[in-house]
Amino acid sequence: MKKLALVAAVLLVVAAVAIFVVGSNIGTIVKKGVETVGPKITGTSITLGGVELSPSSGSGTIKDFVLGNPEGYKSAFAIRLGEATLEVDPRSVLSDKIHIKRVAVSNPEITIEGGLGDNNLKKILANIDAFTASEKSQPATESGSKKKLQVDDFLLSGAKVEVKFSMLGGKGLSVPLPDIHLTNLGASGDGITAGELTKTVFNSVFEQVIPAVTKQLAQIGNLGKGAVEGVGGAVDKATKGLGDLFKKK
Repeated sequence: MKKLALVAAVLLVVAAVAIFVVGSNIGTIVKKGVETVGPKITGTSITLGGVELSPSSGSGTIKDFVLGNPEGYKSAFAIRLGEATLEVDPRSVLSDKIHIKRVAVSNPEITIEGGLGDNNLKKILANIDAFTASEKSQPATESGSKKKLQVDDFLLSGAKVEVKFSMLGGKGLSVPLPDIHLTNLGASGDGITAGELTKTVFNSVFEQVIPAVTKQLAQIGNLGKGAVEGVGGAVDKATKGLGDLFKKK
């Protein structure tokens, strides 16, 4: 019995050390995971300045997240944020379903480049759609081995969109976005994949960007001649028939 007790004690110590080592490196694990898996989903570069997570509480921050643009676009980034806060259930990190209690993204910068019908954000969304479609076509044995996610609460607030359309003749245009609030993502069943989560969030952003930009462009077009030199006429033409133009599917 003494030997069994000793063995049990040793195993507990080893387990405690393993949990501490993994826990103290959760941020590094998350950063590497995002920078490795993310580009496969979006078809663009993704970089993180760093991830800090408390191994005990699971609370932390994501710093300097930058989502790059597809090839052919000149803007430095599609989405950039200085810092986001999150809270993860630390006990779920090593499980098949990682439980993220909360994500709060504040004041992100979003760049839309190209035109109304064809732009960088639409291209990224198409890449994400293609990735998630390929995920579903994989055998159950492969897809079932991947970690799933659950996000209880996702909030994006204070976002601004920098519009870089040729029709603006080099003029800058900044458009604020309404808050985006999503809840209970992957709460039922086994959860959702990283691709499915990315698709849900990015699609929600895209659906806010297009109407906001369209409304602002229409307002510019209605300002009258000379209000925005070289822009009004082009915007007038571009904002006709937008109901059909912005159909993504």
